[in-house]
Amino acid sequence: MSLPASDDAVVQVVHDAYSVNARTGADPLYSNRVAEAFGYTQEELQSIPGDAHMGLGCGNPVAGASLHEGETVLDLGSGGGIDIFLAASKIGPNGQAIGLDVSSDMIKRARRNAKNKNLRPPHVAFVQAGLTKTLPIASNSIDCILSNCVINLLPLDGKASLFKEMHRVLKPGGRLIVDDIIAKHILPDDIRNNLAAYVGCISGAIPIDQYRDLIIVAGLHDVVFADTRGDLNVYYQAEKSTDPASSCCGSTTSCGPPKPTAEFDANKWIGSYQIYAIKQKTISSQPESAKFPSPLLNWWDAYPAVESVAVPTMSNQDVAELIRHSDRSHYAVIDVRRNDHAGGHVRGSFQYPAQTFYDDIDQFYEKFKGVEKVIFYCNSSKGRGPRCAGW
Repeated sequence: MSLPASDDAVVQVVHDAYSVNARTGADPLYSNRVAEAFGYTQEELQSIPGDAHMGLGCGNPVAGASLHEGETVLDLGSGGGIDIFLAASKIGPNGQAIGLDVSSDMIKRARRNAKNKNLRPPHVAFVQAGLTKTLPIASNSIDCILSNCVINLLPLDGKASLFKEMHRVLKPGGRLIVDDIIAKHILPDDIRNNLAAYVGCISGAIPIDQYRDLIIVAGLHDVVFADTRGDLNVYYQAEKSTDPASSCCGSTTSCGPPKPTAEFDANKWIGSYQIYAIKQKTISSQPESAKFPSPLLNWWDAYPAVESVAVPTMSNQDVAELIRHSDRSHYAVIDVRRNDHAGGHVRGSFQYPAQTFYDDIDQFYEKFKGVEKVIFYCNSSKGRGPRCAGW
């Protein structure tokens, strides 16, 4: 099948293919084989949820990132969460690791994995976002950007746009470490226009000079390409195996992309590279000790969207009247404000800040499931009460 004509259609095809991967999962034999081929150690793989690594990467960006305690990390195309979980172990509880992925199915998978590791926002967050659009991240807020075998999947204009967004969100002096597929030669037309080859991270690869130009035009500096010499034919080894014990093909799980042609040698045409670049500091840059707000423009993006129907509302006056004249045994007021409660919290209310409400929703339900009326109070805030009520 040939590539679609429009960039949007290409992005949609990639989205659909990786959403299927997220729902079906990856065969452990295959995903471990790929992960080890591209530099992940058994110790690293055993430290994260098994569902987090899916055989979709072409390197180990965390290994080259030199992450430090307290840093803020952004992973573009975070998949099942492998690199976010490894990063979180290095930046400690005071750091933040944010994964962005276009697929809602991948985000659901990553969030399940995070919950199993007891990792919560803002320390670890997974957010659905298109990488060819403006990222939902504040400018000058990120210490280190990671990406693993994702940028090659974007159309050329999407690649250029994403590097500009990387420059925008990086702090002055911040860095990016990207593992990606680079074209060693101009790919033959039958490969370059092959849809399966594109989804398989082959035909979207561009030459190293063109890749470097995109990074430099975006405003980044000190660009370095390191050939990791990974064996890209590892993606197809499962197809070649005739031993059922070592092959995942024929199962319901993902076991890698199909070969574009029977004689195709991936290592001849493409290579796996780790790419480094920095955002220069300026005279007006804030000192390293300066405190930055949360990088997420909307804190609620780190949680599932509200899917329930519209809930009824009450005015502040109605709540005040209820508190003054009603028997409190049949209702509970939940004050979801955090630090903007001028004059104090509502008298007799329970405090559940909206920013962490979803993390405690199971315990909350058990506590209040027998209460006739639960009122989420947010005064004049923009959506915290309705959002918590919807959840």
